[in-house]
Amino acid sequence: MLTRPTGAAPDRARRAGLALTVVLAGMAMIGPFSIDTPFPAFPAMGADFGVGSDAMQWVVSAYMFAFAVMTPFHGPLSDALGRRPVIFGGLGVYVLASIGCALAPSLPVLLAFRVLQGLSAGGATIIGRTIVRDLYDGPEAQRLMSSIMMIFGVAPAIAPIIGGWLLGLGPWPGIFWFIATFALVLIVAVALVIPETHPVERRTPLRVGAMVSDLWRVATHGEFLRMSGAITLAFAGQFIYIGAASIFVVDLLGKGEQDFWMFFVPMISGVIVGAWISGRAAGRVNGRRLVMGALTFSVAAAVLNIVLALTFGPRLPYAVIGPMLIALATGTAFPTVQIALLDVFPRIRGAAASVAGMKPLALNAAIAALVAPRVTGTVVQLAVASALLCLLGALLWLWHLRASAIDHQPPPDPESHEPLDQL
Repeated sequence: MLTRPTGAAPDRARRAGLALTVVLAGMAMIGPFSIDTPFPAFPAMGADFGVGSDAMQWVVSAYMFAFAVMTPFHGPLSDALGRRPVIFGGLGVYVLASIGCALAPSLPVLLAFRVLQGLSAGGATIIGRTIVRDLYDGPEAQRLMSSIMMIFGVAPAIAPIIGGWLLGLGPWPGIFWFIATFALVLIVAVALVIPETHPVERRTPLRVGAMVSDLWRVATHGEFLRMSGAITLAFAGQFIYIGAASIFVVDLLGKGEQDFWMFFVPMISGVIVGAWISGRAAGRVNGRRLVMGALTFSVAAAVLNIVLALTFGPRLPYAVIGPMLIALATGTAFPTVQIALLDVFPRIRGAAASVAGMKPLALNAAIAALVAPRVTGTVVQLAVASALLCLLGALLWLWHLRASAIDHQPPPDPESHEPLDQL
């Protein structure tokens, strides 16, 4: 078993209980608020900038591509400098970038500041996962990750609702002023609640060569590749609906800017229920069995989604049942796999978190920009694309289980221990 960080600061964090969970969940919410809150304003923004819905998809993709590009560096920086400096630096730049978005006079300027948002947001979202594993081991870490995911899961549901409300109160820049304010509140909350969880004696040298070497070691490790690839593809089956939300809700379902909740509330309810299942299963159900069952369920849900699309077309509630069930499966598998990924490289946990975070972001950014516009002609096309991604995720996990049984790879780090439940 790994030795936990010692000292008064981590002890205070453990005693913080609910406050710690809420603040870590708030850090994770930066992503959904950045992506989902502007959705209701896309028609108004497009009208102001003189562009169509396809061009507005870049408001999502510019942020996500930038997030993916910078994600590999947040974790190693926190391994070298400590967790808090990276969090504060990232949130500070994010506030400035959000203000820039609010003041943008054209789509190119808006996209430039969205890139800056993406480059800085990972300082909170990526490092938050690392802090969980800094403080807790095994089932305890899985339960905290599940609790964070349950609270965080509310964000994609309420973000477009908040965006719609703000749009009703004033012009679309108000949405980005709200996001900037949220990040400012987070800076204060982190300062009050989150201590430094990566002590000086465990830090790595701040050298570019060492950072790149650590990232390469993580990114090319077979066990890590298989586990991260499986959960990335499974989540993509859910995210393809999120990335295409403006087209799905407005164009396919025929709803308005105030109606995004009809899609997001069921989907995020699935995430929350799945995270609750994961927390209840921690220490009771073998991790392999839990993840395999969840990903198998996601494939079954995706098949049901195709059947419902063929039978009922773009009609509610049928059009959102499948995405909701896929999200339930993802929510169940995600906490277990995330903890297992961080356990593979305990000495460079920040680098592991960065690589684990970069893969879904890069894939989902490509899906939002390149795939979603081409599979949203009908709800059937969208359902089939989602099903293919879910199937690939389940097959990759099955390959991981078989390869692990054959390979018996030695731990990549002298202090490492087997991932949760021998994943």
